[in-house]
Amino acid sequence: MPTTHRTRRINPRLGTYFGIFVSAFLSLLMIVAIGEQLGVSDTILRWTMLLVPLGFYVGIGIAGQTQDPADYFAAGRRVPAFFTGLGIAACSLGGVGVVSVTGLVLMNGIDAWCIANGVVAGLVVCAILISPYLRKFGSYTLPSYLGRRFDSRLLRVIVAAAACVPLLLIIIAEIKVGAMVASRLSGSPERSMSILLALAIVLTIGLGGLRSMSWGVTAAALTTIIALVIPVGIVATEVTNFPLAQLSYGPTLRAVGRLEDVRGISSAILSPLSFDFAGVGLEPLTRRMARPFGSLGTASYLLTTLTLMAGIAVAPWLTPRFGATPGIYEARKSMGWAVFAFGTVILTISAYAVFERDIIMERLVGQSATSVPEWFQALVQSGDAAIDGRAPQLPMSAFSFRRDAALFMLPPAMQLPPVLLYLVLSGALAAAFCGACSAILALGTIVSEDVVHGSQWEAPSTKLRLLTARLATLATAAGGTILAGMLPGDPLQLTIWALGLAGATAFPVVVLSIWWKRLNALGALLGVLSGFIVAVLGIVAGESNWFGVPSEVVSVFALPIGIAAAIIGSRIGAAPPRNVLEMVRDMRIPGGETVHDREQRLLRLKRRQRPA
Repeated sequence: MPTTHRTRRINPRLGTYFGIFVSAFLSLLMIVAIGEQLGVSDTILRWTMLLVPLGFYVGIGIAGQTQDPADYFAAGRRVPAFFTGLGIAACSLGGVGVVSVTGLVLMNGIDAWCIANGVVAGLVVCAILISPYLRKFGSYTLPSYLGRRFDSRLLRVIVAAAACVPLLLIIIAEIKVGAMVASRLSGSPERSMSILLALAIVLTIGLGGLRSMSWGVTAAALTTIIALVIPVGIVATEVTNFPLAQLSYGPTLRAVGRLEDVRGISSAILSPLSFDFAGVGLEPLTRRMARPFGSLGTASYLLTTLTLMAGIAVAPWLTPRFGATPGIYEARKSMGWAVFAFGTVILTISAYAVFERDIIMERLVGQSATSVPEWFQALVQSGDAAIDGRAPQLPMSAFSFRRDAALFMLPPAMQLPPVLLYLVLSGALAAAFCGACSAILALGTIVSEDVVHGSQWEAPSTKLRLLTARLATLATAAGGTILAGMLPGDPLQLTIWALGLAGATAFPVVVLSIWWKRLNALGALLGVLSGFIVAVLGIVAGESNWFGVPSEVVSVFALPIGIAAAIIGSRIGAAPPRNVLEMVRDMRIPGGETVHDREQRLLRLKRRQRPA
């Protein structure tokens, strides 16, 4: 079989191109900083930091336009491991991870790390059990893989319908966070900012699909990292004399613990299933930062980690990224880069929260209500903080903060130039852009490939196929934006629900489909349906407080039910046919042509041999 060396397939100038982008973004930052010193209008500076980065992403996306389905749905399988891993990490975090988790670490302390543990565990499980085999199979979507693996069009359509629910929840959550951040940056209403964000996303991914998204999301991910690292590095240098805040905030955290001891702050003893994360409203500071299980019970901590692990491992907005790598080795390697990039960002936003808690303990707690600094008064006026000033010396519980505003508190509190606050806002918007791009493209692809054309194995003409995918992506972006503006809800809670539903629906069947040949179409169908239905009912029951189990973690109980249903259905039904067993054996061989590409090549050959 003819092969092409991977160094000829990957553009050798990618590093140069993105080096130019980083230089351009840093130049933009310096220009805005100079403009601030020269007295340029603050409104102009804010809109510049909003529109110019979005213009970069849109321009990169338009430059990646294509008329080739392999490029549109799989980026031509030419995305290197580093860029794939960077994109997976950015889409795993999204704006919800960057904005909300910072506030959780500030408000709930170390308990918020269950989210980081769950995501990292999901990436590791995916790297070991799932991603190499999905890459070898080569399908463009998760429903396409399951439908072809079990030779069942019905299963393909049902999985596609079930996957639409978590994808829509992710879109709503990311659009909400992105609109909120863009509104803070520009001063415009959130509704108009959500439309602007959706328009930028459609322009970025509409013409080039996964190819455009791979490079646009890479640029946005680099923006996020730069925007988060620079301000906290300046603060770390001032506080600890070491610019790498990810490695230097440990002594500050110990100092916070000593101040909490001096103030007599204690932690409550919670029941194992307690779940008391900060919501979107104002929440008082009542928990110690470095003492575990002050917000989550021991069982809830474990169940949250497992929920996120299963959801990230099979997230339908992440699995298509594996197929964009040049080979199985690169797919494995990309997951290592994803863990590294995700860990870097998590440590960075944790440093934000620790420095902010230190400032609160030193400059606010123990003071009188009339002596609080101006930056805190500005937070109170904007509605991001509140103070109960009845006591002559204010305790920590007298101060309340809005969770999703915590990321943006550090530059004003340290009296940094306003341009650094705009930089942090621009980075948070870039993270939301990454998450929304990934989910919108994935949902549009699933609707076009697995719902509209899912009843036939033979793909339609290239022109019709791409037109359907682009229209589905446009409809998905419009629908998600409308729902984000209409429906209330906590973006973090929506994201946890989405991951719980994705894991309960697909994790048992995907893992068994790779590692157990006896699994048949009936077992897969029962596993998917039982997992999805139990997860939905569990979330409803949790919100109604029927059984005392939080809705955020109840979907994890659908995992063993899905596994049991898949095994029972496979034992009841007939054994898989020989061609399916050979397909599974081929999928486990780490090399050669992908199953999907071989089938498409043979189909094209068959079409050419048909008589006119």
